[in-house]
Amino acid sequence: MPGLKQIKRKIVSVKSTKQITKAMKMVAAAKLRKSQTRMLELRPYAHKMNSVVATLTGVVDRGHPLFEVRPKHRVGIVVFTSDRGLCGAFNTNVMRAATRLIREIQSEGLEISINAIGKKGSDLFKRRGLALRKSWTGLSGNILYSNAQEIAKDIIENYINEEFDEVMLVYNEFRSALVQRVSVTRLLPLFSIEAEEAGAEFLYEPSQQAIFDMLLPKNIEIQIFRALLESQASEEAARMTAMENATKAANDMIASLTSQYNKARQANITKELMDIVGGVEALKQ
Repeated sequence: MPGLKQIKRKIVSVKSTKQITKAMKMVAAAKLRKSQTRMLELRPYAHKMNSVVATLTGVVDRGHPLFEVRPKHRVGIVVFTSDRGLCGAFNTNVMRAATRLIREIQSEGLEISINAIGKKGSDLFKRRGLALRKSWTGLSGNILYSNAQEIAKDIIENYINEEFDEVMLVYNEFRSALVQRVSVTRLLPLFSIEAEEAGAEFLYEPSQQAIFDMLLPKNIEIQIFRALLESQASEEAARMTAMENATKAANDMIASLTSQYNKARQANITKELMDIVGGVEALKQ
């Protein structure tokens, strides 16, 4: 059995770790509130943009290159991970889904073009010997719309230039503070969006076609921005949960070590008493 000093050092160490995990949980909770607010504010905007695009789809020429469906030779995937760890199964789940998607694409005899957002995904792909076409890091906790514009511009240009014939997004979709679901969705080519049932009629200036051509790339930016915000909120939720579980585990470990310490201390006291009793008996003889 470990000595009293050794057990006491372990208790002090675990208490120190508990303070860190508790603080990290509070920080993650504060970041989650901010990320969740931004994400929820964007969702109706993204939905309304889809609604406008749907309205225009039925009345304009859809010969835009983003609608072009080509024979598939190379598929581009964009995988959203975090830059930092300590967020439970957040990165593991999305990487498992990405790996499964890569295998499915390769089993069809198609080439794969991997784009990673987040240092964790980028590092893992490199460790597995998978070549990255491009990676973006340093976005976690500081997501700007300009980040989505940069990524969207790169994706759109390469799709139009036929560097890849289809683009898939793999990211964690936020459901609640306790639930995040991995989403695998097609970004390009764009689906033909069916117009919603009759609503208000709009006047378009300069023209329906001009607005349609402008909104399509903007819609790609919004979809990527939404995926970034969904991923960010999911990351902070997963980190908050992971730190809460770590804090609970620390409490359990402290209780176990304290019980072990008390037992060891009681054993030492009993041993000392037995030595005293033995000494008294020896003196009597």
